[in-house]
Amino acid sequence: MMDQAVDTDGVQLSGHADPDPLFLGRTRELKELRADIERAGLDTLSGKKPPRARVLLIAGRPGSGRTALAEELVRQVADRYPDGVLRARLSDPDGTPVPVERAARELLTALELPTPAGAAEDDLTAALRDALAGRRTLLLLDDAADAEQVDALLPDAPECLVVAVSEGPLTGISDVRPCTLGGLDTKSAIELLTRYTGSVRITVDPRAAEGLVEQCQAQPAALTLAGGWLAARPMAAVSDLAKQLRSDGNEGTPLSRVFRLTHALLPVPAARILRLLALAPAGLVDPHTASALAGSSVGSARTTLDDLVALGLLRSVDSPLPQYEVPGCLYPLLKTLADTQERPAELQLARARMLERTVRLLQSCRAITETDDSEAREKLQEMPRAVRFPTPRAAAEWLRIRRPALLAAARVAVADGEVDTLARRLLSQLVRAMVAHFGTQAAAPDLYDVHGLVLDVAERRGLHRERAAALLNLADLDARTGRTADALARYRAALDAGREANDPYATGRAMESVGGAHLELGDYDRAADWFGRALAQRLARDEREDAARLYGRIAAAHTYAARYGEAQRAWRAALAGYRRAGDVAAHARALSELARVQEYAGRPEESLRTCQEAVEWARRAEDVRLQAALHLRIADTLEHLGDPTAAQMHRGAAERMLGEEGQERDPDPETGEDACEIRSAPVED
Repeated sequence: MMDQAVDTDGVQLSGHADPDPLFLGRTRELKELRADIERAGLDTLSGKKPPRARVLLIAGRPGSGRTALAEELVRQVADRYPDGVLRARLSDPDGTPVPVERAARELLTALELPTPAGAAEDDLTAALRDALAGRRTLLLLDDAADAEQVDALLPDAPECLVVAVSEGPLTGISDVRPCTLGGLDTKSAIELLTRYTGSVRITVDPRAAEGLVEQCQAQPAALTLAGGWLAARPMAAVSDLAKQLRSDGNEGTPLSRVFRLTHALLPVPAARILRLLALAPAGLVDPHTASALAGSSVGSARTTLDDLVALGLLRSVDSPLPQYEVPGCLYPLLKTLADTQERPAELQLARARMLERTVRLLQSCRAITETDDSEAREKLQEMPRAVRFPTPRAAAEWLRIRRPALLAAARVAVADGEVDTLARRLLSQLVRAMVAHFGTQAAAPDLYDVHGLVLDVAERRGLHRERAAALLNLADLDARTGRTADALARYRAALDAGREANDPYATGRAMESVGGAHLELGDYDRAADWFGRALAQRLARDEREDAARLYGRIAAAHTYAARYGEAQRAWRAALAGYRRAGDVAAHARALSELARVQEYAGRPEESLRTCQEAVEWARRAEDVRLQAALHLRIADTLEHLGDPTAAQMHRGAAERMLGEEGQERDPDPETGEDACEIRSAPVED
């Protein structure tokens, strides 16, 4: 039998033999929707140019086939929109509306456009509208909770088309005529049953088949479950199922009645796994999730999931990894079963097992990137084989594919409130895995959300040290995206939390960051003052290298304020610190900066001598680029002093150094970037 599944909201069948969807019925609705695309809007009739994209609305209750109809419409008209199809789901399986900023960020990511970490909803939706301006793109917005969600994502581009799926009308969006779905026509409903039962059982008793369609009110989801029930019982007649449905009474919807019968006849382990899938984050399931929820092996869990797909109780997701999705129309039924047939303690234990398994997988995902470390290799080998990844590439692929479920698991863990210890471990491992595989910059939008969750737990539990760390990480991301005032407020809050935790690292880091924010805002006096406070703490703790670095930051603040004498004194203090620490490279860079300040102060001869000394230190540090930059600066100074011949010699030396370095250093094969470029430091967790 072909793999068959209830779509999120309707009838869309897919088989291993033919991966293309097999859509049934809805001929009239499709004709009306396609005609609506061509219909002149109110703006056109009044002589105005339509300001925004046309919106088509498919309205119907969950299980009516609304998503399947939308997908079929998209398939039929996609060739009219050469810039592609974008999809976003606007509600979680439990009905919680997806925040607009999250949906906009996912759409921008699908367009391969940057999404600044922590960007506000208005900024993201504006960026989305800018990105779609001038394009012919089709947007499918599934399971919209209200008109505000859809309106915020509408492109200001009349060449685009938006297909929205919702339970009811989207009041507030002009010129939208909903296509409201009822049941399938009888012929299509019978054909749907036939795909599961084969033709014989239908033709021998066509009246029973028609009666079953009537009992299911021709709703695609109910018929799909009925077909799965019959397919699993080849000896049962169609009339047997119809009789059981009649004896079950009229309580509930047709879908809930067929669902109860299907659940009641499942083997006990499979029925329990099905109920516990109500706990799956965002309704996304893989064999590890099911295995952890039920406390069974991964192999048996996968077999059960495939069996549930065959019965129409679960949807198989097209993915390189085995992945499944709980149909949105079944989620409330699963939730009710879980709440009534499982004890609260058992549900909490199942959730804890699932989160613990997720933590172990994230640990393994990160550890596979650290195989050069003997201790990391040993820890990796100690992990159960089921949670180990064969290669870093396999781990990165798992992390990419499971990213939506992992982020949803983090949100679930924090919202639970009873598993904060697990939640903290999960958040920590999620940050580390993302940084290890994607890098801080690429993962920044997700990291911003994760650090926000860390802050929620820390504030709820009164964990001042973790609160300080979360605030510092969020502030760093704010600062990198130009929200310096927001970053400053968070750095100050982190300083307060660090002091409450009596954490010298957090307080020192916060004071220095407050100074950095003031420097960025152009308040050089406050910047120097805060750098000085951080310096006093470093000196008190005899942290010489950090103290030397802070002397350099103080010097930078004085330089910006044109206080060159104070800047020179600070750079000399930094030089003394680097010399004591034996940091040759930092000593060379500090000399270079001192020479720059001397030049600003109108002392070219002194700057020339310092540059020449810096060249020698840069040579010892084997920093070719710095040597070349210093030779160019010496050349400029010599020209200023009236010695063009010597200046030309230094320019030639710089050109030779840069040329030789370019030949010796190949670009990074993956990024195409020079491997010696300074990369962003990882966000601390």
